[in-house]
Formats: sequence, structure tokens, C-alpha cells
Amino acid sequence: MFNIGLTGGIGSGKTTVANMFADLGASIIDTDLIAHQLTQTGGIAIPIIADYFGADFINADGTMNRPKMRQLAFSDVAAKKQLENILHPLIREQCEAQAKAASGVYPIFVVPLLIESGDWSARVKRILVVDCDQETQITRVMQRNHFERTQVLSILSAQASRDERLAHADDIINSMADLSQVRSEVEILHKKYLNFAIST
Repeated sequence: MFNIGLTGGIGSGKTTVANMFADLGASIIDTDLIAHQLTQTGGIAIPIIADYFGADFINADGTMNRPKMRQLAFSDVAAKKQLENILHPLIREQCEAQAKAASGVYPIFVVPLLIESGDWSARVKRILVVDCDQETQITRVMQRNHFERTQVLSILSAQASRDERLAHADDIINSMADLSQVRSEVEILHKKYLNFAIST
């Protein structure tokens, strides 16, 4: 099955671009959204996380304590790896289930850490990178998440560099352009992807 892996650094505009593709009929499978669902109240990852990291990493409402886990993951490589070992297989299962059930013209997997996580590159037919410069990312995340600049820089340092992402890209959308230009680029790629989907 023809599919797309959409990626980009934090604050790059992935969600905006994915929503534009959805409007054109693509099925969007968002790994961040799946991860949130897994760590919400009643999420299947919650008891596993509680067992490994302790009950203090679970909020009173049954959700994962994201700020506490984020702080640990960025300061402890082993803890970050363990969290990934818990979540990634569950995310993969959900991705496969959603792809099978998808009714869109082709599926797009939105994977923020597609380049970093190795096996994703082999699981998609094309890699679409949503790109912007680092200062734009920092500004967007500070405004959206109300993070300090140092927090954003810490997150960026744990992600692939802009050059690394672009080196893996089959297609690139510049999210620093105005929305009408971004939408035009999406429409051009959509037609291209439709042709690939039909011929695959």
C-alpha cells in the first residue's frame, strides 16, 4: 500500500499541513495523538508506566504526568529509552490498525521522530518533511506551549537536525510561507501522491 511519512521538528507546522491533506481526502494517522491516547485515563500504557516508573508519574485523574515524565526523559537517557520501549510497540500496533481501517485515498503517518526512530523510514514509501528555520520553531513553541526558550532548545537538541531531516526527504513543504502558498504546495503533492497510489 502506498503511504507517506510526514515529519518535521517541533513547531515546524506538521499538524497544519496534515490537516490540509486530510481536507483533500488523505487518512491521517498521528503517532503523537496515539501516544496521548495511550497515556490518557484508561490508556493501556498507564499501568505499565506506573509499574516501571512509579505511581507518582500518574496524575490523580489517571493520566500520565507529562511535565514530570518530560523532565525525567530529557535528563535520563535510560528512562527515555524505557519509555520508548513501552510506548513504541503500542503505537505501532495502533498505527497498523488505523491504516487497515482507513478509508482515505492514501494514508499519511505523522511521525515527529521519523528520522530518529530508524525503522519508520523503511515502513513508508515517501518521506515528506515540513520545514522551517530553527528560530521560527522556537518562537512558535514558546507561544503555543508557553515554554521557556531553554526548554525548547532542550527539546530541539534531542531531535534530528534540520539538515538531517532534509537529507532524508523525498518531498519538502516550507511552512514559513503564507498559508495560501503552503496549501498550494500541499495540493500539488496531493495530485502526485494520488498518481502514486493508483499505480502502486
